[in-house]
Amino acid sequence: MALLRWLIVFVLITLACSAVHAQTSADTGEVAVDTPVVKPRPRFTGPLPFLDSVARASALREQFVSDSLAKRYISAPDPNRPNAFVDSILKANAYKNDLFLNLSTKASMKQGYGRNRPSRDIWVVGVIMVLLLFAAGLNIASTKDVSNVFQSFYHRKAAGPAGKEESPINAWTFIGLFILFGLTSGMFLYLLTTGYYKVYYTISGVQLFLTLSIVIIALFAVKFLVLKFLGFVFDISKLVDDYIATLSLTYFNITFVFLPVAVCFSLIADAFIPLLLIITLALVIIIFVWQYLRSSVSIITNFRFHKFYLFVYLCALEICPILILIKALNIGFR
Repeated sequence: MALLRWLIVFVLITLACSAVHAQTSADTGEVAVDTPVVKPRPRFTGPLPFLDSVARASALREQFVSDSLAKRYISAPDPNRPNAFVDSILKANAYKNDLFLNLSTKASMKQGYGRNRPSRDIWVVGVIMVLLLFAAGLNIASTKDVSNVFQSFYHRKAAGPAGKEESPINAWTFIGLFILFGLTSGMFLYLLTTGYYKVYYTISGVQLFLTLSIVIIALFAVKFLVLKFLGFVFDISKLVDDYIATLSLTYFNITFVFLPVAVCFSLIADAFIPLLLIITLALVIIIFVWQYLRSSVSIITNFRFHKFYLFVYLCALEICPILILIKALNIGFR
């Protein structure tokens, strides 16, 4: 009986709890629904379709560009941050005040940051070597004539009408020295404009050098022809011949100044070029002044004319062409 009584009480309590739970669910409006369990979709590991691969590649590219721009313009690295790679190289190879006794004879490493050293064109050195050999050939072929060119600067008797029998140099030597003068002057102007003043033209290199040389040869040839024509018109051919001889010997002496200057110009550092130009300018002025003073005294003594004509000539055919050449080459003095 007692067991039956306890069984009835358990059943009543169970029914009461079920009724209370049902009443609570009805009051909240919730309905108990069984939710099915969804299994995760397996990840696709095969090749993507073509359009999907293109879209994925474009997205990765945009992300790469965005990260690169952010690193360059937004998150720039700290300039004071030590460079471990450079520090390790300097620590392993830097000079330690041991007279370099720890360096291997087979080492070919170049340490340090350094800087670029400006180098000149190889063809410049080659052309200068050819000019030196050409001058040496003229000296061997016409030793006496070349010696008279040098002596004409010191001895007035050594000067005479060029290209004639009484001339200190014969016609072939005159032509060779005139060509040497044009090529040497062209090389000097090329190195001066492009190497020192850094002037750039529409042409460059060997073409610019040959153009300058041809222009110089043509200008001075025309100048000599104009002087011969003036001598014929005014019937002073003998005086003009003496003056042309003086001019040619002056130019040939300047040639042997420009030749070593061109050699130095192509080999020395840029820091020494201003001193070289000062020495060159001083030598050229000395040669011109000495030769012109001597020739002017000879002309004034042997031929009486107004000094204004001499001044006009010097301005028209001597000073003005040089100024025009400087302006045409766009050379600015520092």
